[in-house]
Amino acid sequence: MLPLLALFLRADWANLTTHLSAPVVRQSLQLSLVTTAATMIVVWALGTPLAWLLARSDHPLTVWARALITVPLVLPPVVGGVALLMTYGRRGVIGGWLDETFGITLPFTTTAVVMAEIFVAMPFYVIAVEGSMRSLDRRYDDIAATLGASPVRTFRTVAIPMVLPGIAAGSALAWARALGEFGATITFAGNFPGRTQTAPLGVYSALERDPQAAIALSLVMLLVSVVVLGALRTRWLR
Repeated sequence: MLPLLALFLRADWANLTTHLSAPVVRQSLQLSLVTTAATMIVVWALGTPLAWLLARSDHPLTVWARALITVPLVLPPVVGGVALLMTYGRRGVIGGWLDETFGITLPFTTTAVVMAEIFVAMPFYVIAVEGSMRSLDRRYDDIAATLGASPVRTFRTVAIPMVLPGIAAGSALAWARALGEFGATITFAGNFPGRTQTAPLGVYSALERDPQAAIALSLVMLLVSVVVLGALRTRWLR
């Protein structure tokens, strides 16, 4: 608690609004809101069916698939950034082909920020939703099938409504993780104001030029983290 308390003690509360209106704070927060929103759309679209497959699959390889999907939980973020760069960089495994064939360059763009956030946030969502889906009685699937529902319809009309609390919890965790992403972002997307400089990178940059702006932005992120964890504890994970 002492480091968190130090933020409050060192903050310039009298001029907090002025510090929060600094360009580095305003731009980085706006960019973070945009990129994390895009990240969550992809996470919902890909992570929800993936969690369903993991929860319902009995194949021996499912254990290894789950391990690969959750690797970013323990992988140093900067290593994830290097892996993304080696994959989608201009000389990367896929990025080289994209650049030569379509002229698409992904590193050091806003798209790269979203990709880095997806890489680190997806496991949090998949784990939370898979846990909820595993708790569903499989007899619901059988009943839906006997009534003529296809697996896709069962997933859409039976599973999803019943695991909404798990989806909400996973979404909150994934969004908070995406908001706080630093290592993979600065490695793969760089630190360019207005383009790739998200809130954590804004703190890093402001710390050298305007420490009070860095503290103010840190307090905003701390408040968001506390609210998310508090909501998870008291509302969704009872």
